[in-house]
Amino acid sequence: MKQDLVIGIDCSTTAAKAVVWTLRGKAMAEGRANYALANPHPGWGEQNPNDWWKATVKAIKDACKNVDAKRIAALCITHQRETFACLDAAGEPVRPAILWLDTRAKEEVAEFGNDSVHQLTGKPPNTATSWYKILWLKKHEPQTLKNTRWVVDVQAYLVQRLTGQWHTSYGSIDPMGLLNLKTFQLDDDLLKQTGLEAGHIPDIQEPGAKLGALRADVAKSLGLMSGLPIIAGTGDGQSAGLGANVTSAGSAYLNLGTGIVSGTFSNDYVCSRAFRTMTGAMPGTYTPETFIGGGTFNVSWFIDRFSEAADKPGGGFGRVRAMERAATQVPAGSEGLLHLPYLSGALAPYWDADARGVYFGLQPKHSKAHLYRALIEGLCMEQRLATTKSQDALGIKIQHVRIMGGGARSAFWAQILADVMQRNIEVSREAETTCLGAGMMAAAGVGLHRDMATAALEMSGAAKTYQPQAAASQTYDRFYDIYCNLYPQLKRSFVQMQSALRQTDT
Repeated sequence: MKQDLVIGIDCSTTAAKAVVWTLRGKAMAEGRANYALANPHPGWGEQNPNDWWKATVKAIKDACKNVDAKRIAALCITHQRETFACLDAAGEPVRPAILWLDTRAKEEVAEFGNDSVHQLTGKPPNTATSWYKILWLKKHEPQTLKNTRWVVDVQAYLVQRLTGQWHTSYGSIDPMGLLNLKTFQLDDDLLKQTGLEAGHIPDIQEPGAKLGALRADVAKSLGLMSGLPIIAGTGDGQSAGLGANVTSAGSAYLNLGTGIVSGTFSNDYVCSRAFRTMTGAMPGTYTPETFIGGGTFNVSWFIDRFSEAADKPGGGFGRVRAMERAATQVPAGSEGLLHLPYLSGALAPYWDADARGVYFGLQPKHSKAHLYRALIEGLCMEQRLATTKSQDALGIKIQHVRIMGGGARSAFWAQILADVMQRNIEVSREAETTCLGAGMMAAAGVGLHRDMATAALEMSGAAKTYQPQAAASQTYDRFYDIYCNLYPQLKRSFVQMQSALRQTDT
C-alpha cells in the first residue's frame, strides 16, 4: 500500500494535538488531549512531563483510529518552546517541568543577561529563555541539578518515549538559550555557568533528520506500524512559519494566540533587540521573531471582567462576538482612545518586565465598546511597531503576512490588523498551522516532498484575504505616532509604579 500520509504532533502549553495530513496539506483526522498547568507560586508555571506523554498517546490514538496505519509514512513533533524538564537516569522527572511562561528568574536575567549573551544566542535577556531558569535552579534547588541526568526539551522527552533514544533537534534546543546561533552548536561556557555539561543534553540533529524508529511495543499501543520513522521537528513558532509557507525574505507569519508571535525568514544570522532570533525550520536558516506578551489573553481578560454574562449562546466565544458587534459601531481610532497592551509586561522591542497596560485619552463619551475596540487596536498598533522595528533591523520590507491562531477566527480583528499595518492579511487555510508545519517536516524527512520549501508550497494555502481600507488606515496613521511615544514617556513611571507596589506589599 502506498504511504501517502504523515502525522504532525503539536505538544503545546495546554494540550497535545495530532493531525494526520495528506501530501497536499489536508487534515484527514485529528486527535486532542488536554493537560493541566500548575502555578505553585505567583509567576511560576509548571507541568508534569508524564502528562505530555499521556496526552500525546491519546491524541495519536484518536487521530489514527479510522486511518489505515500502513499509509502513514512518518511522524514529527513540534512543541511549546523554552519549556524544559530535568530527568534522572531512568528518564523520570526529578521535579516538575518549568514552562516558557514562568517568570521566576527575574534576578538571574538582571545578573547574567547582557549584550554578549544576546549576541551569542540571539535572545535578548528575558525570563522566557530557559538558561536563566536553569541558573535559578543552580541557586535555589542545587540538589535538583545534582540528581539530573538529562535536561530535555519537550520533543526530546517524547522522542525518547517513542523510540527509546535520547535525540532532539537544534531547533528545539535553541529556544532554551544554550546554542551558539552562528554554529548551531551547544556553547560550552553557557553550559559551564549552569553547572551542566554537553552530556546532559540529548544528541542534537538538524530539523528534518531521522531521530529514530517507533518501538514495537509503543507502535502496538498506538495502532501504528513498528519502525515508523520519527523525524526531527522544531519549536512551535518555527513550525508555524513553515506551515504558513514563510520560506523566503519578505514574508511573515503572525500567530494571534495567547501571546502574539510573528516571524520572518532569513538566510543570515542577524541579532537585534527588535526581535529574538531563532533557528529556522529549514536547516541553516533563521527566524527573526517578534513577541507581544498579550493577545487572546488580553481579550479573555477584558471579556471576563467587563462583558455581560447574559449573552450566553456560545459561552465565552459568544460574549466575544457580542462585544465585537458593539465595537464595530465605534469608528476607527476609538474616538481618541489608545491602549498599551502590556498587561504582563512588554516584550519586543522593549523587553521591559515593569511595563503595564494603559488606556490613554479617556473621555466621558467612551463606553465599553470603545474600550474593547481600543484594546484590539492597541494589539495591532503594537504589531505594526514591532514589524517596523524588525524591518529596519533586517533591511527588508515585509510584504506578505499570513495569520493563524485563535484570533485569526475574528474578522473584526483581522480587518483592523490590515488597516493598521496597511497590508493584505491572509488567513491560513488550516487552523492547525503549527501542526501542519510538523507534517511538512515529516513529509520532507522521508522524501515524500523534495525538501521543506517544496512541502510548504504544496501543503499550505490561504482561506481568506483582508485588504486595508483607505479611510481607516489614514485614521490609524494619525494616531500611530502618538501611540509610539507613549511607552518612552511612561517608562520611568512604570519603574516607579513597580517600586511602589513592592513597598506596599512589604
